[in-house]
Amino acid sequence: MPSQPIYKVIFHNGGQVYEVFARQIYQSDMWGFVEIEELVFGERSQIVVDPGEEKLKNEFAGVKRSYIPMQCIVRIDEVEKEGAARISEATSAKIAPFPLSAQPMAPSHSDD
Repeated sequence: MPSQPIYKVIFHNGGQVYEVFARQIYQSDMWGFVEIEELVFGERSQIVVDPGEEKLKNEFAGVKRSYIPMQCIVRIDEVEKEGAARISEATSAKIAPFPLSAQPMAPSHSDD
C-alpha cells in the first residue's frame, strides 16, 4: 500500500518566501485560495534545533487548515519525504509575486 503523499508548498508571505510540507492540498471553496492541511515538520533530535523550522512550527501551531492566496503560490511539488521547513527573504530575482492592481478599475462611461 503506497504511503500518503507529501507536498512541498512554496509561497510568498509578508516579503518572505515560505517553504512548508503538507499531506493535504487542494483548491479551496473560497475562490482564489489553495488550502493546505496536515503540515509536516521534520522530527529531529531535541539536541539539534533548526531555528527557522522552529519559527514555522510556532507560527502554525494549532492551525488545522491554512488558506494561501493563489497569486502567492510559487510552486507545489509532490515529494517522497519531507524536508526542513524554512523561511527566506524574497530577494531573489527568480521569484517575484504575481502583479496585481491595488485598486479595481473604475467602470467606463460611454454616454458621450
